[in-house]
Amino acid sequence: MTNTNITNFRKNVFDYINQAIEYNDVINVSTKTGNAVIMSEEEYNGIMETLYLSSDPRVKNDILNGKDTPLSECLPSSEVEW
Repeated sequence: MTNTNITNFRKNVFDYINQAIEYNDVINVSTKTGNAVIMSEEEYNGIMETLYLSSDPRVKNDILNGKDTPLSECLPSSEVEW
């Protein structure tokens, strides 16, 4: 995570946005009234997908059960239906 103040962010907005997009860096911009977080759309979408999946009890259980499944009992990726 990169931290900067609003004045520096304004001066270098293109560089900060580019850094967020290319390197998935999260930019914390501090102001007198609070902070803002800048992140890439890809990073944001990943967070939203994780929250969505975690909110479904069945999916959450499947993930937790799958985590404890020995690798020898898992299907090869070529046999997984997406």
